[in-house]
Amino acid sequence: MSGTATPPVYGLVLAGGKSTRMQRDKATLSYRDGKTQLEWAMGLVGSHAERVFVSVRPDQNDPARARYEQIVDTQEGLGPIAGILAAQARHPEAAWLVVACDLPFIDASTLEYLLAERDPARQATAFRSGHFGNPKHNGLPEPLCAIYEPASREAILAHIASGKDCPRKFLINADTKLLDQPNPRALDNVNTPEEYGSAMAS
Repeated sequence: MSGTATPPVYGLVLAGGKSTRMQRDKATLSYRDGKTQLEWAMGLVGSHAERVFVSVRPDQNDPARARYEQIVDTQEGLGPIAGILAAQARHPEAAWLVVACDLPFIDASTLEYLLAERDPARQATAFRSGHFGNPKHNGLPEPLCAIYEPASREAILAHIASGKDCPRKFLINADTKLLDQPNPRALDNVNTPEEYGSAMAS
């Protein structure tokens, strides 16, 4: 690949969490059309990326994840940034469209806008948090529906080496292009049985 070529976009659906607050595997929750959230997310991201992978922990070998091409975390205890790091190590030539699997309202138009506004010359492109999320995060980068360019890899490694593992804090300090969300609800996540019930009723 020449130095002037735009890196291809690969998709990474983060499904390595332990779903402690939900008390059941969030990836297997069903929201629409009889599909699990993981199925929905993999299909959506896969339709907007050249390849798509599911991010998993080393101890996750369940059938729901085994049906997809996987990228396994290589470092424990780092949370979502471990998945991003493992993906970049596996395919350092690619930009990564990273999406969490617990976003039941994520839609095609949100990903299309993110990709259309992508700036490959920056380290990342991400949305600003909206008022539907945690108020203390308003206006800050949303790290789990974002594009991480190859140029971000060394900076992420340095971020981790300094003892930090928060992907939001990484994006705050990185060369990140920030966008307003076209659909303010698209990035609402669901972490508890109560939130799941509300999502199903909406």
